Amino acid sequence: MIKPLRLAMVGVGDVAQRDYLPELGRISGHATLAAVVGRTPTRAIEVGRSHGVPWFTDVDDMFSSIDIDCILNLTPIPTHYEVSLSALQAGKHVYSEKPITTSLEEAHHLRQLARDKGLVIVPAPSVMLFPQIAEAKRLIHEGAVGEVTGARSVMSAGPPPWDGYMSDPSPYFAEGAGPLVDIGVYGLHAITGLLGPAQRVIALSSKTRTSFVVEEGPAAGTVVAVDEDDQWTTCLRIGAGVLASVEADFTSVGGSAPELEIMGTDRAIEVSLLDGASPLHLTDSKGERSQITISGARRGGGPDHLLGVEHLVRCVIENRQPDVSIEHAIHCLEILHASRESATTGRAVDLDPGAWPRPQEENQ
Repeated sequence: MIKPLRLAMVGVGDVAQRDYLPELGRISGHATLAAVVGRTPTRAIEVGRSHGVPWFTDVDDMFSSIDIDCILNLTPIPTHYEVSLSALQAGKHVYSEKPITTSLEEAHHLRQLARDKGLVIVPAPSVMLFPQIAEAKRLIHEGAVGEVTGARSVMSAGPPPWDGYMSDPSPYFAEGAGPLVDIGVYGLHAITGLLGPAQRVIALSSKTRTSFVVEEGPAAGTVVAVDEDDQWTTCLRIGAGVLASVEADFTSVGGSAPELEIMGTDRAIEVSLLDGASPLHLTDSKGERSQITISGARRGGGPDHLLGVEHLVRCVIENRQPDVSIEHAIHCLEILHASRESATTGRAVDLDPGAWPRPQEENQ
């Protein structure tokens, strides 16, 4: 019997407590939580004690104190690189929340370091593992939509302060973060994962407020500066003729638009990127709508981030490279950088479509 992998969760804020910790029991036969690291001592102590594991406030102190195999990097965006770098240098496998880094140079460094050390990196968002995306991929491959002509993703977190959010939201609004980086990447990963790499990027962005005040929770009363634009629309050209758009904002209440829509000459597919148990919908040229119930969904009411952690564990145990690749994450990071450049200059930005292989070629 293979000994369960020992995981350390680095970052124990809202995302960790809402989306990861409640689901960890699903991998109990293959991995176990061995430690938690949090920058706020009171929270690290609380989470560590509630799960019966040691707690730390410094990741390097944790590495020198206990033996672990992998980390789950759930820290704020600006610290993703330094935490993942420390883990790889210490010989640990990494699951990292998105984006993998804020810098392309840093992302390439992590990729090369993992290769040199024979370590696994699984980057979030792991949307290509979501059962509804797997079903959409099957339908596209089987020609259910006809020829794919376009795609659209709409991601809105709503205007802050967010009801029920119990952490300081400042990192989401800091320079280099913002809605395109935080939630728009779901659409970017899904569209490029299903249809292939982007070749040209055009983007517009705006800032609707300069600050807001947190109204509830431990951070109540905190004045959050909105340093990054909070409303984005990015347009992509994929291949010779597919046009796609990704809308992401921290400004408005979402309507009825699906988080992902793939349009074709015969049908359109509507897919949720936030609820793994919700059905797919197909609409044909006559406007008739049908529904496909998702089988195999293991979490409803939210994105199933633990699928990425499960994938990391499986790849480490089986000694293989992940299907959810850092190469794909780097391509999406290229799109993020191109979007920022386009929004600043007002010009289109061309990307090298050969820098990341098409999805059907990646694992061949």
